Amino acid sequence: MKQKNVDLGSGSVGKLLFSLSLPTITSQIVNMLYNLVDRVYIGHMQPVDTVGKLALTGVGVCLPVIMVISAFAALLAMGGAPRASIQEGRGNPQESERIMGNSFTLLLLVSLVLTLVFQLFAEPLLLTFGASPNTIGYALDYMRIYSMGTLFVQMTLGMNAYITAQGFTSVSMKTVLIGAGLNTVLDPIFIFAFGMGVRGAALATILSQAVSAVWVLRFLTGPKTRWHLRKAYLRPVPAIFLPCLALGLSPFIMQSTESLIAVCFNSSLLKYGGDIAVGAMTVLTSVMQFAMMPLHGLTQGSQPIISYNFGAQNAQRVRDAFRCLLRACLAYSLSLWALVQLFPRSFALIFNNNPALVEYAAWAIRIYMAATGIFGIQVACQQTFVALGNAKTSLFLAVLRKVILLIPLIYILPLFFADKAFAVFLAEPVADFLAVCTTASMFAVQFKKSMSALENGSGIS
Repeated sequence: MKQKNVDLGSGSVGKLLFSLSLPTITSQIVNMLYNLVDRVYIGHMQPVDTVGKLALTGVGVCLPVIMVISAFAALLAMGGAPRASIQEGRGNPQESERIMGNSFTLLLLVSLVLTLVFQLFAEPLLLTFGASPNTIGYALDYMRIYSMGTLFVQMTLGMNAYITAQGFTSVSMKTVLIGAGLNTVLDPIFIFAFGMGVRGAALATILSQAVSAVWVLRFLTGPKTRWHLRKAYLRPVPAIFLPCLALGLSPFIMQSTESLIAVCFNSSLLKYGGDIAVGAMTVLTSVMQFAMMPLHGLTQGSQPIISYNFGAQNAQRVRDAFRCLLRACLAYSLSLWALVQLFPRSFALIFNNNPALVEYAAWAIRIYMAATGIFGIQVACQQTFVALGNAKTSLFLAVLRKVILLIPLIYILPLFFADKAFAVFLAEPVADFLAVCTTASMFAVQFKKSMSALENGSGIS
């Protein structure tokens, strides 16, 4: 079936945002199933109160490594894809192909380096990330296999962004549907039928990602794509990839600092609450990641619209796209907050049915996600800065929430509360509230300036 060519420069912005966001939201949710399905199956390994609980916690401490792998894909793709869309809006599709070709080569090189690092230093890294003597065995079994598939993860996540940036969101959705569907089928076979446990979960994941990577590269070298992956553009050129890296630093920091944050949370919770607190954090992180996927899907769906029209100097259409995005993000985040506060146990039960862990996680999730209702503002504003090519502001906002606010609060708040574990969980909503206030204030000023500059005929270089 021929892929419909999306017109990003005309028609109803609301309808276009919906048509592009629905597949990207589906993609984001399904993409998380790679690891969430692993955790669901692993958390129910028998006996649940011993093997299942410890195995889930062991895989949980692998999350920082998984996040680092995804973060490098974001550095090279989420920085390049908006710039490629802007260049297409300016009528320079050849430049879009150059950007994509450079990103492909850098993704390949980074994948090889990351694979080597994680194979050589898996054990000390996992111990740093919060593994205990009881869980390190499970963590190593998972990580040594998963890291061998780094190349497939990088190709799938990194290059799929260039399919989305062209407006072919249904194709990018199929990328993750294929992989996640295969992973869901292979997981129980490898984990239970073959008796491989957590090693089976990791193997199922990398095989599924390999299939998705082949799908992406076939599309980008086929007849339906507007930007083609050409051999002539694979040689890295600093003038092309350095501006992309600068813009990609914001999503890179947002994702890579999740690893650092996971280390801070896990080490503090292990100290104040033991393995059950670390296990609860694994559940909370899983819920947060899954629940935030629609927000990220909305911003990915809006990115081609905002970037293309910014390149085409259509300021009013950029404004309209942002307003639609903001309304949608805020409506979703408020709905999510209400559901979490009303039904916390239901969210915890998705990942484990150990009574003690479920009760602890249900208590903690209400604290951890207390400011989720207004988080849609943060996501909409920060990602719009990325779509506009505003590297400096998007970078500052990424550093602000995670590094400047959240990490210090994890260590400062326990000094003022008798319940130390409660204080650690409280750091997340406090940081979120302060970050949203700062982001909204900066956006109100800088977005107006950007649109004025656009109407006067200037934009990014």
